[in-house]
Amino acid sequence: MKTHKRKVLVMKDGKIAIDDLPVVEGDEVEVSIQILDPVPVTYPLHGAPFRYDDPFGPAVDPSEWDALK
Repeated sequence: MKTHKRKVLVMKDGKIAIDDLPVVEGDEVEVSIQILDPVPVTYPLHGAPFRYDDPFGPAVDPSEWDALK
């Protein structure tokens, strides 16, 4: 028995459509459904009202660094 995995989204009416399967008419197949956990938010600040003007610039002015004195 060969296993072919596909990730698909359920349509509004609760149906699932799977295209381009390597089967022909008359083949017997077994179907099982695994409901995946929701994907965690990978960008927690996405859409937040924060802005970084110079994210790679120094936090303080270089003239204020004690190491340079």
